[in-house]
Amino acid sequence: MKIRFLFSSLILLLVFLSVTAYSQGERTNLNLCCDKNSDLYVLLRKNGIRMNVYSTPRQAIIHAPKGTGVLILANAYPERKTSIDSRLLEVAKEKKLRVYIEYPAPIPGIDIPDTVIATRLERGVVVSNVFGEALKAKSILGISDCHVIPVKVDSPMIVLGRVAGFDRAVYGISGVKTYPLLFRDHNMLVAMTRLSSFATGRYEPSASWKIVWQYVLLWVSGKKVFELRHWFSYVSPMYGKNQPLPANAVRTSIRKGVEWFFKGHFFVAPSWESEYLKYQGKGTSPLGPPVKESWPNGNGSLGILEGQTSHVYYNGDQQYRYWVRADNQGKVAYALAAAGNFLHKRSYYKIASNLANFIFFHSDLRSGPKNDKNSPAFGLIGWAVTHPGVFYEDDNAQLLLGLIGAEAFMRTDRWDKEIAEAIMANFRTTGREGFRGPWVSQDSLLKYGWKYFWDKNIIDPHPHYEAWMWACYLWLYGRTGYKPLLTKTEDAIRITMRDYPDKWIWTNGLQQERARMILPLAWLVRVADTPEHRKWLNEVVTDLLKYQAPCGAIREELGAAGKGFYGPPKSNKAYGTGEEPLIFNNGEPVADMLYTNNFAFLSLNEAAHVTKNKRYMEAVRNLGDFLVRIQVNSTQHMDLDGAWFRAFDYGIWDYWASNGDSGWGAWSTNTGWIQAWIVSTEVLLERNQSFWTLTKNSKIDDVMQQTVHIMFGSGTK
Repeated sequence: MKIRFLFSSLILLLVFLSVTAYSQGERTNLNLCCDKNSDLYVLLRKNGIRMNVYSTPRQAIIHAPKGTGVLILANAYPERKTSIDSRLLEVAKEKKLRVYIEYPAPIPGIDIPDTVIATRLERGVVVSNVFGEALKAKSILGISDCHVIPVKVDSPMIVLGRVAGFDRAVYGISGVKTYPLLFRDHNMLVAMTRLSSFATGRYEPSASWKIVWQYVLLWVSGKKVFELRHWFSYVSPMYGKNQPLPANAVRTSIRKGVEWFFKGHFFVAPSWESEYLKYQGKGTSPLGPPVKESWPNGNGSLGILEGQTSHVYYNGDQQYRYWVRADNQGKVAYALAAAGNFLHKRSYYKIASNLANFIFFHSDLRSGPKNDKNSPAFGLIGWAVTHPGVFYEDDNAQLLLGLIGAEAFMRTDRWDKEIAEAIMANFRTTGREGFRGPWVSQDSLLKYGWKYFWDKNIIDPHPHYEAWMWACYLWLYGRTGYKPLLTKTEDAIRITMRDYPDKWIWTNGLQQERARMILPLAWLVRVADTPEHRKWLNEVVTDLLKYQAPCGAIREELGAAGKGFYGPPKSNKAYGTGEEPLIFNNGEPVADMLYTNNFAFLSLNEAAHVTKNKRYMEAVRNLGDFLVRIQVNSTQHMDLDGAWFRAFDYGIWDYWASNGDSGWGAWSTNTGWIQAWIVSTEVLLERNQSFWTLTKNSKIDDVMQQTVHIMFGSGTK
């Protein structure tokens, strides 16, 4: 045995003589086997920590001083496991080395199968107390696109499993299929995936992973204290929570916000239209890899894609949504027109115009019965190019408000006719009490006719779907004086405010319903300024702002039990199977840029301008400040640089939340719902202007009489 050991040592010594190892200092307790671009190597360099770096496990173990630590990283993850000779492990034991190894091939004493499992919804869960009070058992760790080797071991420190919860596994892990991620085996710490790619793989929350790595490095180094003063990420907020903002911060945010459309290559171009159509399919699962950097941007004439899903690949890239929805076309046109006007880039106007023309003239979104004056579907706009016969009221409202704003910034009335027709088409399919419900179909309209919906008795106190079309009606009334628009809308708002808040139906949370409701309430004060209407507006704004944090973020809140469309998952098994909120319990410090803060930004600005309320204006400016700070900054992922993710945890100042909302989790982006409303409202704020006054010179009244005649003839009005 001794002869064999001496022979092995001699061979290893000869190998060492042929290799030069990099050293940051003469004395160090850390020896790394890794590439120089490894996240851990970069982290240690940033913290000024001395280390020896080797290219193979053999070199690292043979040349590590006795009693020190060796970290053998998974350089070829996930394609190839980390191989280490069993004789080297004996050498490590003899030298009393503390070894960290990740994503290993079979090693003695541990039954490691050939299988590798690629996971998606699973998250890391701390199941040990070794990390201290700052990272207790049941704490959740995000580890993107985790490829894990399934093993059975006793007493792991971290496991991987599908669990519900915001930052802790609220239902525990009993009954959950779990896979050990990190465990100790004698003189080794073993990770069954690559934990060291925390920056490349965008593991969150950063503060939690910092604690994990401080523990690993403390154990491997054998020191009593090991502090990482610095951490880094390849995707981070533009500014810190308390960092002074430069004078041009908002202008920079607007510029980066609109440039993101182009950096992400979201505009469909003829040269890759076939690829987009392949991934879009029938629109049921329009998912695919990122658009290639070499693919050119289109000019808007073929539309713009929806954005990125919340699925982050192991290399930090994000999955794309290859879907062209009508509402995003109108909102992006608005953002381009606003930014083009503000930044003096008239080239953006052409793309904005192409997007509007795509909606009305160059797609199926307004073709067929929707373009037939004798059809009950006339004037309506399809939900998406894959679903041209589905009419969501809110989606129609958002695209129309976007186009109204785009026209104002570009000083044109080019689409007034189509805008008026679309608003009135929605109006004549609204019921007696002013409610319409989430959507109607072309088939039902052709079967029953528009008057069936006009005469329908329906009450739906659900601002997410109803409120912004009410805003459209009030806006059109303000420009034309067509009284039925005001009468029916005021009736619906009165019923909705009578039911506030306990009888309100909420979608993913109650705050998004408040954020939506403020816009029609503000414009109702514009067109009918009464004490009652001001009372309604103040009530909803006050309740919304109860949850505004000092940093400006508006915190999410769940509504009354039994009234939510998509509440928190009721079991671990239910996590990630449908739509759900970003939080699990009220009080969790999460801001939602897809459903709440984006809409509140525009709505609060309108409320502030109509009431001249200083508290409202301070609130909207604080919210704007927050949005500037959390805009994505990345030199590694240019298709994310300048975007806003859906979720932000303002407590730890990081992109983090429950990621179970199918397709729309914490790291999702959206060209229209998120990006466009934020960018365009930033422009309004910089100009101390409201949307209402921006669009005050609209000439839409010129086409109103003809539109009403087409829609109603000499019948019901």
